[in-house]
Amino acid sequence: MQKIKFIADTASDIPDDLLAKYNIDMPSVPITIEGKEYWERRSFSIHEFYRILEGTKEIPKTSRVPADDFLSCYKKAYEQGYTDVICVTINAGGSGTNMSAHMAKELFYKKAPEAADKINIHIVDSKTYTMVYGYPVVESAKMAQDGKSAGEILDYLKDFFDTCEVYLACYTLEYARKSGRISSVAAFAGGALGLKPVVAMIDGGTKVVAKVRGEKRLLPQLVKIYEEKRDDKDGFLMIACGEVAEYGLELQQMLQEKLEREVPIFNIGASIAINSGPKIAAIAFRGKKR
Repeated sequence: MQKIKFIADTASDIPDDLLAKYNIDMPSVPITIEGKEYWERRSFSIHEFYRILEGTKEIPKTSRVPADDFLSCYKKAYEQGYTDVICVTINAGGSGTNMSAHMAKELFYKKAPEAADKINIHIVDSKTYTMVYGYPVVESAKMAQDGKSAGEILDYLKDFFDTCEVYLACYTLEYARKSGRISSVAAFAGGALGLKPVVAMIDGGTKVVAKVRGEKRLLPQLVKIYEEKRDDKDGFLMIACGEVAEYGLELQQMLQEKLEREVPIFNIGASIAINSGPKIAAIAFRGKKR
């Protein structure tokens, strides 16, 4: 019988109650704010960070989760008798956190060679951000509780990340331009014309897929994209928003009226808000397998 431990960094934005319920370990992303180092989810709450972000003169900077933090998680899992560790990280193309997880794995087996036949460490690049990869981690933990094997869970994760699509409505481009992390938005020029971009975030890349005139057309554009591209194989659909809850609630109402079912909303955390800004709305769903 396999005993599986799940790990996801704080950029996954998994709520505290779900972390506790499914015993998910969450190493924290370091964030530098005006020369001082803090830790996501440990130094401040999500809503406290929104206020910090709007009050800083410089855009805060994130660093990759230290390898030692992953190493501590692996050691603890081994000591507690887990047979498998499934570690899912933020998009490797936008963060060195995935590399840290691999470095820690190599160091773990080097320091404890006797563990090689007792515990398997699987590291998964989500190729995406926020609760969009937090959600399948939670679903994977449910699968483990139901007796699914590590192999079955890894197959599910691969299929999820090979079909997941995220579309981001940008109400402001200030943060994306300054951070440089969302390159396609940084290159977008439309402010003088009142144009707002909708950005696709798929397979670790970003691309402007629509330009709409005025903020009021952003959310209807997200609904239109969902209707055109969705593949409801498992019904996965979620909304993410930042400090302006109304953006998320308005999008939620639009979708729920069309679909006649509940659509969950999650808040983006500090790691994501730094690059997108706190004033966003996004929709995530599963499309065609790529």
